[in-house]
Amino acid sequence: MFTGIIEELGEIVSFEPNGAAWRLTVRGPLAVSDASHGDSIAVNGLCLTVVDQTTDAFTADVMQVSVDMSTLGDRSPGDRVNLERAAAVGDRLGGHIVQGHIDGTATVLAITEGDGQRTVRCSLDGEHARLVTTKGSIAIDGISLTVSGISDADQAEQWFEVSLIPETLETTTLGFRAVGERVNIETDIVARHVERMLQLEGKR
Repeated sequence: MFTGIIEELGEIVSFEPNGAAWRLTVRGPLAVSDASHGDSIAVNGLCLTVVDQTTDAFTADVMQVSVDMSTLGDRSPGDRVNLERAAAVGDRLGGHIVQGHIDGTATVLAITEGDGQRTVRCSLDGEHARLVTTKGSIAIDGISLTVSGISDADQAEQWFEVSLIPETLETTTLGFRAVGERVNIETDIVARHVERMLQLEGKR
């Protein structure tokens, strides 16, 4: 489990095919400072398992399905990524419960500069639109954020907005995302459970 509070901006060292999967190596001195084989580290919101490490980097195997449903295929060596170690028992929950199991991707539609903040609008497909609400939680590339605006339910093209403070822009990859780029999204786990319960209730 994660909280969506990014601890470090890492750097992709390599991302190469490895049999039926891929092997990703990321430089992140803080992330590996207390890591062990088998530990979980979230990379741009994807929960990955450490299979090898050095003093400043770690390696993880990534299944093809994870590559297909995320933005990892868009990334190259030298790109920066958000890193977060798994939450420890007793930690403050500064963000919200983030599993590291993304729902898919969204596209940045617009970026608006405001007074001390930046508003980012992202696309939202029909499958996930019902899981996002104003003032609810969403993780973008693993970052715990509050939804500041959503499209009307009857709009053909659904979207949501988040408002970013300077600290978020400086310490995460959202500071250099541009219109047209894709980001990973994970909707709120409570909303996903409620949706499933309603689906099952409707079958009775």
